[in-house]
Amino acid sequence: MRALLALCLCGLLSLPATAAQIDLTVEIPSLDVSEYHRPYVAIWIERPDNSVAANLAAWYQQKDTNEGAGTKWLADLRQWWRRSGREQSFPIDGVTGATRPVGQHKISFSSGKAPLGDLPAGSYRLVVEAAREVGGRELLTIPFEWPPQSSQHLSAQGKHELGALALDLVP
Repeated sequence: MRALLALCLCGLLSLPATAAQIDLTVEIPSLDVSEYHRPYVAIWIERPDNSVAANLAAWYQQKDTNEGAGTKWLADLRQWWRRSGREQSFPIDGVTGATRPVGQHKISFSSGKAPLGDLPAGSYRLVVEAAREVGGRELLTIPFEWPPQSSQHLSAQGKHELGALALDLVP
């Protein structure tokens, strides 16, 4: 009996552990403007009550000769700043990064690993906000259920500061 139990336990331990995953593609569009600056972008997951469940990314200018000059403009990401940003210490390990050029940018997050962590089951919104110096600001949201029961492809389309946004959920 013990041998059978040990054999079953070994079999269970050898199964690969699967973690739900979020694959995100964010498009920074090419704009025909006289003075172009790369946008600051914040990406987070929020609960139905608008509280932040997880900060996934904050892209801003990090190389500057003036101390803290890049973080000074993070407040232009108004929704993110009010809900979470002003409470952070920068840089946020595993979250902050440099601004991104025009094009599609793919990032992935796995459950159980930072910055997504152990997101409890429930209804959420993925939020992407972009603001650009001498430009505008834009906010896109995609509602989703976590953890996903099946693979899903969700999307949103920006009009000015953001292009296509694709959210792929993998159980």
